[in-house]
Amino acid sequence: MDEIGVIGAGGEGLAVAAHLASEGQRVRLCTRDPDRVAGIRDSGELRVTGERRGRFPIAEVTADPGELAARCPVLVVAAITTAYPEIARSLAPHLTADHVVVLFSGKLCGSAEFATALRRAGAPEVDVVETDALFAARPEGDDGVRVLGVKRWNLVSGATPEAVARRAPVLRTWFPHLEEAANLVHRGLTDFGAVAHAPIALANLGTIDRGEELLFYLDGVSDRTVALLHEVEQEFRAVAAAYGAALTPMPEVLDRYYGCTPTDLLAAMRSAEPYRTILAPESLDHRFLREDIASTLVPLEALAAKAGVATPMVGSIITVMSTLSGTSFRRSGRTLDGLGWAELTSEEIRCELNSARNGAARTSPPTPGRAAAAV
Repeated sequence: MDEIGVIGAGGEGLAVAAHLASEGQRVRLCTRDPDRVAGIRDSGELRVTGERRGRFPIAEVTADPGELAARCPVLVVAAITTAYPEIARSLAPHLTADHVVVLFSGKLCGSAEFATALRRAGAPEVDVVETDALFAARPEGDDGVRVLGVKRWNLVSGATPEAVARRAPVLRTWFPHLEEAANLVHRGLTDFGAVAHAPIALANLGTIDRGEELLFYLDGVSDRTVALLHEVEQEFRAVAAAYGAALTPMPEVLDRYYGCTPTDLLAAMRSAEPYRTILAPESLDHRFLREDIASTLVPLEALAAKAGVATPMVGSIITVMSTLSGTSFRRSGRTLDGLGWAELTSEEIRCELNSARNGAARTSPPTPGRAAAAV
């Protein structure tokens, strides 16, 4: 049996590892701090509670990405998106043309950034594909993960349309609810968290700064908060349209994710089961806020500028969050240069995103089997 390597031991990484192990795959886990998952390392098992339950085998816990790549032809990256360039550079010397990289989640154009970083580090051409974070999950102790919710639908895309054509059918054998996105921008902007996290956090700035407990999607939202989200969503839709994609309305996205009352965005957030217990971040210096701004809002603003699309709400959020955090997200975030698109026009980027949509061969889903042969 070939093996799958999962990079990242946060909630998403552990949940993905457990899911793949439950599908009969042999899984190895890579994290910078193996002591954080000492229970998994020592027992060879990952304990899962919440919506998913059980104990699942993990073949190895390592801190060495080179060792992981040597053993695993399929590499799943479920780490924070701002670490993608660093992870790509660490993997590049160890990759062969037979490797496949799968990102959970890529945010906006994560596959393009990862593939560009690999190429600049001298790696051979490998297929890089992505989907969103599929699990609402939190680490539990040093041996487990608590799964709060599992998305029932999402999109898959990749650094090139050809990579998607080759790899998406097998990803659907492991995650049958995945659908192919129109292109990489379509997948990246079909992300409710990127629309909602920063505006809701800013609307509750005082409460979060004081460290007071707040149910993020219940107590943290109101009709006025939702007005901010609607403006951000409209800017997402305008940028997606400029690059050849139409976005699903966010209430419907939430309904497809978890099941909810999709009559309007406020009702959808308040009725989505996993959102009932999710607390606000303890500060504005929180992983999902940094990721959403650096890896979605910053490249969105840059792509919008290329296409002549105004994004005043997104721009304001980037500016305010940069000021509050003391970080220039426009400098440190995902740039067009990092995507390999700095010298391209918007039309050239659109052509690159969509070049093979009508010409790439679509293969039938293969029979699940060996990981490397399948993916």
